[in-house]
Amino acid sequence: MGYSKRVLIVGNGGREHALAWKLAQSPELEQLFVAPGNAGTLLWNVTIPTHDIAGLVEFALQESIDLTIVGPEDPLSLGIVDAFQEAGLRIFGPNQGAALLEGSKSFAKIIMEEAKIPTAEWQVFEDSDQAKNYLKTIGAPCVLKADGLAAGKGVIVAQDLETALQAVDEIMDGGFGSAGKKLVIEEFLEGQEVSLLCFSDGVTALPMVPVQDHKRALDGDLGLNTGGMGTYSPPPIWSPELEANVMRDLVAPTLRVMQERGTPFMGVLFLGLMLTQKGPKLLEYNVRFGDPETQVVMKRLKSDLLPILWACTER
Repeated sequence: MGYSKRVLIVGNGGREHALAWKLAQSPELEQLFVAPGNAGTLLWNVTIPTHDIAGLVEFALQESIDLTIVGPEDPLSLGIVDAFQEAGLRIFGPNQGAALLEGSKSFAKIIMEEAKIPTAEWQVFEDSDQAKNYLKTIGAPCVLKADGLAAGKGVIVAQDLETALQAVDEIMDGGFGSAGKKLVIEEFLEGQEVSLLCFSDGVTALPMVPVQDHKRALDGDLGLNTGGMGTYSPPPIWSPELEANVMRDLVAPTLRVMQERGTPFMGVLFLGLMLTQKGPKLLEYNVRFGDPETQVVMKRLKSDLLPILWACTER
């Protein structure tokens, strides 16, 4: 890297605090900023909201920011990476085209099919009556997902048909806004869920430590799915052999297909996996550091984070 870096983190959650905590330990760091940050990042906070992309670009130019790291998914889907790159600024994260892997569940499923990645059987609907008729043919349990971004809360696991039919209305009749205009209905998979986050430069990928989280709200897992109520690592079910299989059969084909489409994926490729009796299946992609997963990943990362992120942006 050659010289000390001025770094900007975009976001205001526990994830951004964990990234700031880790980056602050880097001997390569000159100065750190977090926009807008939170109480835990008070030393570095800048009062620019995550959706003010023009304001963030202006700040990065004024402060000679060497590297920007994007935490949340919303600014990635809004094209923050494209805007920074157009301004000649170095930024870690996928461009708007690649961010569709998380921004649209149906797009992600199309990529999985093209890459021949094992996943749940699925159908996509834009009409609620058609969705309900389909549910009556397949029955329950099943999984219903809002197609767009819903802060990790757009997934409903229906154990019976009545719940599934109600979920169609909940998702498509405005409860999830524009995210619910399309509905993806999936086969219910049984097994253990594991999250694997990978650094990627668009061609190659390097896995971080695997993580499991507690998704449901309320005691006894009685509430809805959330972005994560808590998390731990390492998962007892994980193994080096399993990791090698996931990198070969799921991560590498994803990067290849994204390259072939002209939207190479640079950033954090986050795989939500279900470890079934037939092997790992991919539930979904996320395109950024997980929250809360990053809080345990950064604690377990022994390497300096800054050179890794810098190397990802070199290609």
